[in-house]
Amino acid sequence: MYRNMEECVLDLEKHGHLVRIQEEVDPYLEMAAIHLRVYEAGGPALLFERVKGSRFRAVSNLFGTMERSQFIFRKTWNNTQNIIALRNNPLSALKNPFKSVGTGLAALKALPMKGFSRRPVTAQEIHISDLPQIQHWPMDGGAFITLPQVYTEDPDKPGIMNSNLGMYRIQLSGNSYDQDQEIGVHYQIHRGIGIHQDKANKRGEPLKVSCFVGGPPAHTLSAVMPLPEGLSELTVAGMLSGRRFRYSYLDGYCISHEADFVITGEIHPGETKPEGPFGDHLGYYSLVHQFPVMKVHKVYARPNAIWPFTVVGRPPQEDTAFGELIHELTGDAVRQEIPGVKEVHAVDAAGVHPLLFAIGSERYTPYQKVKRPAELLTIANRILGTGQLSLAKYLFITAEENIPLDTHREIDFLTYILERIDLHRDIHFQTHTTIDTLDYSGTGLNSGSKVVFAAYGDKRRDLCRETPVELQNIREFVNPKLVMPGVVAVQGPKFESYMQSKQEMEDFGKAIQEKGGLDSCPMIIVCDDSSFVSETLRNFLWVTFTRSNPSHDIYGVNSYYQDKHWGCDSVIIDARSKPHQAPPLIPDPSVEKSIDRLFAKGGSLSGIKL
Repeated sequence: MYRNMEECVLDLEKHGHLVRIQEEVDPYLEMAAIHLRVYEAGGPALLFERVKGSRFRAVSNLFGTMERSQFIFRKTWNNTQNIIALRNNPLSALKNPFKSVGTGLAALKALPMKGFSRRPVTAQEIHISDLPQIQHWPMDGGAFITLPQVYTEDPDKPGIMNSNLGMYRIQLSGNSYDQDQEIGVHYQIHRGIGIHQDKANKRGEPLKVSCFVGGPPAHTLSAVMPLPEGLSELTVAGMLSGRRFRYSYLDGYCISHEADFVITGEIHPGETKPEGPFGDHLGYYSLVHQFPVMKVHKVYARPNAIWPFTVVGRPPQEDTAFGELIHELTGDAVRQEIPGVKEVHAVDAAGVHPLLFAIGSERYTPYQKVKRPAELLTIANRILGTGQLSLAKYLFITAEENIPLDTHREIDFLTYILERIDLHRDIHFQTHTTIDTLDYSGTGLNSGSKVVFAAYGDKRRDLCRETPVELQNIREFVNPKLVMPGVVAVQGPKFESYMQSKQEMEDFGKAIQEKGGLDSCPMIIVCDDSSFVSETLRNFLWVTFTRSNPSHDIYGVNSYYQDKHWGCDSVIIDARSKPHQAPPLIPDPSVEKSIDRLFAKGGSLSGIKL
């Protein structure tokens, strides 16, 4: 397998998976715009040979399709998958001992190898400003690294086997960072680096950080993988690359021998600087906040180094393919971790973290005739207390009965739940809790609420399959549009404040109730543009679940409280844009026009079918 990024690029090119861009391209907006257009077309990986302002080449869209990712890891995929499965279910080795022999041999490549004999990455010492300064979106605060492998060690138990390798956003320039001396490190909650920094702070010591960029693609993928506890990212990097992770220490910092670039430095206790904005994977800008600042020690680059990057924005993007890749590799890890879970799907179209669909089990009271969620609520709490799943705002959960379900068939899955949910009983809120750092629908950074829609039992209602007449001619709420069975989008007045919104939603609910209610339509979405929301399933999922905070934005027709439990006849979700929410990502039209030259006849990308 590949020993470095150069070998991967040449192999992809040889097999028709990569195109070289020979024209000079500006890292300010142009490179990102080209990437986005090629990804949207299902195109190849891109090697930018002439990056304006930098002597280094750059590559993107490596993982843009599942086919290309599987090609990259074709020689090591099955053995790595088997090892992770073995870690999740060790009894399988006893059941299939001969199958496990090959797995054991592959695992020998998992242990990192320390050495000093050859360290190509330290061949040249450079500056941060020498790197490709890629700015992705017009309002970004500067240039960012989007595929970093950020390495830290446990201050209480130093050493590579107690390390964390994570993919955290790194800001290279802009804001108040001292050029070439400081960079920003943005990491979200529930991340391993946070545990290490907390321990270093308590010891009154700076945390040493090494940021690896490039190297074998396996190293990049391992940095983003949610692994079972006790399984190191570096062991997976070794297994996936078919070659032990080679490293040594220089000035007390860990150096990945096979990386294309390494940035070393320290994060000192209590030292932060403003970081952002940055166009992020929810389709909005994450705004400026205080995050740790890293004092740069040294920056290294190997000969012929290649700078890998990706572009994030409203899904789907390349990180969507990342998610599919990880799901296929880790298989049923969640099923092993949470008893009773059959499937959990973080819905990409809604920005991943805001919305989960899950299939559980309902085995608590098989002797009772009345079917209702019971075990499902236990499972829901386990899901919302597990790793990054705990960042979700909305969880729709049910159990199979008579017919198989698939959470990836979103319309069928939601239809099944909406046909069965008891809206007086089956909606469960958690208020004043944590949500995704990048989600600005809540009450503050990392702060918001959650709601569980749990449904089980016999079908309770037939869902509307046309726009109900009851939603016509309601003052200020216009243009009702059917989104899917049982879900209608309605265009409301511009959001001004929560005090005003509460009154508007109460009046809207009363108007529906006065018309006799709407049992066939259990979910009504109030939005800024109902034609847009109803146009595609993607639009509905994105607008509804990225622009609403359950505790503040869920209302109901004939809603009430009983013993502190909230219920209603039909759910109303206020998914209008709010003043405190982050602005959506909008490309620069002049940049879109400027990159047309690459796709025109004679351009490097003229063969891409758009």
